[in-house]
Amino acid sequence: MNINERNPLIDELLDGSISEADFLRLEAEMRVNSEARKAYYRRLKLNYALATEAESLVETTETPPIPFWIEHARALVGIAAIALFIMMGVLSWQMNRPTSAPELASAEPSATGFAILAEHSDAVWSNQPYLDRGDLMPQGNIQMESGIAQLELFSGVTVIIEGAAEFEIHSPMEMTVAKGKIRALVPTAAQGFKVSTVSGDLIDLGTEFALDVTSEHADMHVLQGEIEWHPKSKAKHMLADGESLRWTTAGELSPVSLNSNSYPLMGDFAHRFSTRRQERQNAWSEQSALLGQDPRIVAYFPMNRSDTSGRQLIDVSGSDLHGTIVSARNAADRWGQSAGSLNFSPTGSRVRVAIPGEHRSLTFYCWARIDSLDRMYNSLFLTDGHELNEPHWQIMNDGRLFFSVKKQDGVPGKGIDKHIAYSPSFWDPSLSGKWFQIATVYNVDEKTTTHYINGEVISKDRIADHFVVETVKIGNASIGNWNEPTRADPKFALRNLNGAIDEFAIFDEALKAEKIVELYEKGRP
Repeated sequence: MNINERNPLIDELLDGSISEADFLRLEAEMRVNSEARKAYYRRLKLNYALATEAESLVETTETPPIPFWIEHARALVGIAAIALFIMMGVLSWQMNRPTSAPELASAEPSATGFAILAEHSDAVWSNQPYLDRGDLMPQGNIQMESGIAQLELFSGVTVIIEGAAEFEIHSPMEMTVAKGKIRALVPTAAQGFKVSTVSGDLIDLGTEFALDVTSEHADMHVLQGEIEWHPKSKAKHMLADGESLRWTTAGELSPVSLNSNSYPLMGDFAHRFSTRRQERQNAWSEQSALLGQDPRIVAYFPMNRSDTSGRQLIDVSGSDLHGTIVSARNAADRWGQSAGSLNFSPTGSRVRVAIPGEHRSLTFYCWARIDSLDRMYNSLFLTDGHELNEPHWQIMNDGRLFFSVKKQDGVPGKGIDKHIAYSPSFWDPSLSGKWFQIATVYNVDEKTTTHYINGEVISKDRIADHFVVETVKIGNASIGNWNEPTRADPKFALRNLNGAIDEFAIFDEALKAEKIVELYEKGRP
């Protein structure tokens, strides 16, 4: 939101003319943007000064009405306090900052790492427990207890590592292996790739090689091309196609044979990864069939189930609450199967549904791939118009989950009409294209809203008694977008999810944490 859009909204807020939609936009902007909070604080002071001056000029014995800005300032007292605190910090920084330092208008998104975990088969990490396919490999020492992992370095080098292993990636062109078996395929553009061990350094000259490192020795095998071996305090050795050697930590050289069973071909690894993923997908297909029969399911949409026209998305819960696909396109799902998900990135994309009945506690659940969060609100599931007792589930542009159930009507901008449960940010641009299990549990009995990512609780909000909605209605709604049914203006807000969804479900119950974890463990690729 730029200054020309933000400041008029602040003025509308202070004079009481702001719409509900603009109020929510401004509230979200002030939560994530320090400049917006400072602008609000400055205008709040000015408004207060003008109101005070005006009151001093009016002689009346009547009790004046409470100005709107005071009423709303009370509602946003937390944000105002944050604004004051940040403003004092900014003023202190400005007084002490170097005068010659250049200022950047905005920070470019960044990420940290030199490689991607492209694939793995039952990899167990002892000091990085949550590494999964598509993750950036972290900096520092990495320990793998068992399994096989395929790393793709940004230089183009492919490295297969078998556990138990311990290693560290220093750059796209250099890594250290303390123990474990690796196999590396090095393209021409990455000649000079270096692997350091306790016995010495291996420098590649454009090749495919295997390396087995223990605390006593390093075994190296050239499968194709050439390598240089630089032992500690010794002359280098050249190895070419088919040659192997063992170098001990004592500096002794001895021949060693290549065991083809210990060092499978790259194609064998690819087949193994593919087979393992297919096994997991088959197991989940069986669980998905059982899930469709769960009596707690209100509606269940595996996104690979549509009618022959391709426009009707099938609800497999047995309730026949089939959805209508609008513009969303088929895409690969989290298993890599083509046409297994729906991509909502094209403007206007959505799945239109109608969910009847009244519900108490609810659980919203999906698997989603996020490509970017370039809208202020990025829809997962939004009811039309957001009327009384209706839920909204979406992702903010800073990566926070948002869930609310509207409790009361009110004059736009003049009062809070619902409790919004925000999670901490779980997404940043480095996670673009990665699949997540996302779940939110609305528990009326406990008066809580709990957000989950990949089976893990990331936030649990207590809902104030006067904001608890005991009877939730859904009605007409959209998966992956938002719709205003009475809108006659062709201009509309962009809220479609820039990404894909391959599974979506609503449960008529507050699922326990153990069930969310079970769904994640059985459903992760």
